[in-house]
Amino acid sequence: MSINLPKPIAAYFAAEKAGDAGALARCFASNGVVHDEGGSFTGRAAIEQWNTTARAKYHHIVVPLSASDRDGAIVVLCRVAGEFPGSPAELQHVFRIDGEQIMSLEIR
Repeated sequence: MSINLPKPIAAYFAAEKAGDAGALARCFASNGVVHDEGGSFTGRAAIEQWNTTARAKYHHIVVPLSASDRDGAIVVLCRVAGEFPGSPAELQHVFRIDGEQIMSLEIR
């Protein structure tokens, strides 16, 4: 099944699949923020480091399953599998975008 995602979100998942933390970070606005595992990572350098660290720790893969609009956000339900308790898990990736850039991502 193909999921129709806005360009910056599709680029985010393509970079995630490729394991390219730099390309993933460039999907965000310069002041973009990621909220994950109780932490906040602001700016492209911090987002790149967050993704690099998470990949080294969990060796994860992320597969988008569905997407919906909710309260001005795009919620992508994903199956995340890797080296962590409860793997695989279904996690919501809540994106807020502005034009061609991701402003924020909350993973829950």
